[in-house]
Amino acid sequence: MNKPIIALDFASKEQVEELLSQFSEPLFVKVGMELYFQEGPDLIRYIKSQGHDIFLDLKLHDIPNTVESAMRGLAKLGVDMVNVHAAGGLEMMKAAKRGLAGSSTKLIAVTQLTSTSEEEMHEDQLVYVSLEESVLHYAKRALQAELDGVVCSALEAEAITKVCGPDFLLVTPGIRPASVSADDQKRVATPAEARIKGSTHIVVGRAITKSENPAKSYGQIAAEWSGRS
Repeated sequence: MNKPIIALDFASKEQVEELLSQFSEPLFVKVGMELYFQEGPDLIRYIKSQGHDIFLDLKLHDIPNTVESAMRGLAKLGVDMVNVHAAGGLEMMKAAKRGLAGSSTKLIAVTQLTSTSEEEMHEDQLVYVSLEESVLHYAKRALQAELDGVVCSALEAEAITKVCGPDFLLVTPGIRPASVSADDQKRVATPAEARIKGSTHIVVGRAITKSENPAKSYGQIAAEWSGRS
């Protein structure tokens, strides 16, 4: 069972250092746009120097040539996982894969954000199939582009596995223990629900980073995720 990925939704390196100092074990962490755009590659190098794995969550979405060039640069950072928006299309995803050639970095694609409801997808994107159909379409295109997996909600994990196979990574944000508020997420699940539905990785943010005891909260979530609780 893969470690829960801790979303470092912070604004500064100091906050990252404060959180990481409370753990004695190597972690898998997610660095998103808020943090990366303020601290840059030096932060990535610092986190890697501390022995942690990194999911660099920048959700690239641009013309194929630009995304390929950007991925070529990100590959030099030695991160463990990066992502693009599947909505950028098949050729863009293939270009992203080419940009990572020679590296061990896993490449996944965002299907629909876990903050997006079906109604919002219809109104904002003018996509009139069901939300699950949209997610499955993007997942199949990511597989066709030879990506390693997708970002999806746990609610779609089982259906994606049926069409993309058991080796396809399913990275699921929107994970909340039952006692924690969903906040701005719409399609949420508990760690146990995500495990049962077939997620391969879960991403947990505020339930750990806003906890009075992050290490303890992480341990409880990890136990539920692995089926030990």
